[in-house]
Amino acid sequence: MNIYTLTLSPAYDIHATAETFAAFHENLATVKTREAGGKGVNISRALAAGGGHSTAVAVLGKENAAEFQKALDGAGLESLVFLRDGRIRENLTLHCPGVPETRISFTGFSVDCEVLEQVRSAMQITPGTVVTFTGRVPQGIDMTQVKSFLKDLQKCGALIVLDSRSFGLEDILEVRPWLIKPNQEEISMLCGCEVETMEQALQKAEVFAEAGIENVMVSLGGDGALLIRDGKVYRAVPPRITPVSTIGAGDSAIAGFIAAAQQGKAPAECLKWAAAYGTAACLTEGSQPPRREDIQNVLKQVQMI
Repeated sequence: MNIYTLTLSPAYDIHATAETFAAFHENLATVKTREAGGKGVNISRALAAGGGHSTAVAVLGKENAAEFQKALDGAGLESLVFLRDGRIRENLTLHCPGVPETRISFTGFSVDCEVLEQVRSAMQITPGTVVTFTGRVPQGIDMTQVKSFLKDLQKCGALIVLDSRSFGLEDILEVRPWLIKPNQEEISMLCGCEVETMEQALQKAEVFAEAGIENVMVSLGGDGALLIRDGKVYRAVPPRITPVSTIGAGDSAIAGFIAAAQQGKAPAECLKWAAAYGTAACLTEGSQPPRREDIQNVLKQVQMI
């Protein structure tokens, strides 16, 4: 099973700490980490952390692409890179004691539909190839072009993993990807109502499963995750932890699911691996991938219901 992770709108993830944060005032902060990221890159790094392999496909702005490429190489990732004019955007996450994380995302470069054609030509798609399409659709490409691109990949046998807030409910049902993984906030937005309990999440997840999406996985943070596959419902409950950072946990969960599927694991085991990877990712700073020893330790403690 070959795996391609698409990052059409990459970013530098900057994590800073401050003793306090006061809106409308100057705030002194210290930069702790600056990482080349994006949801697709995060998935590739998490797969590598668990011993898996993938090809990270990324579109980079020429002005600051060299640092990004160096980071991909330093992480030991195989990559396909496409350059465009402009700069890679930056995401700033501010961490202050006792308060939730504050995140500011800056806009980046624009692309056109030609990049989708270039990406399609560069990938070797055979039946069973996994292609992740995650993150926001970049400026310059419309949803019609993106859906056409994904459907073309599906015709060649690709298994599409979709995790993008650019897609509405109707878009997702039209594409019918192999795997979706909305979290509590995202499934609430998609369905236009508050989803607060596991029972409510299950009810809404069934909408996608009944539309023909093979794997519908919904994550509810510390309460675990559920999966609907072939008419059956699975639930995974991870051990309680004190998270260091939740950034990238969802991407790692996707990596865990794919890694298990790549090894031919049963649906329940795929969900278990997803919960283990996602939970382990919360034990590292910023959007750094989970450590292999943490994945293995958490995997032993995930309970299946």
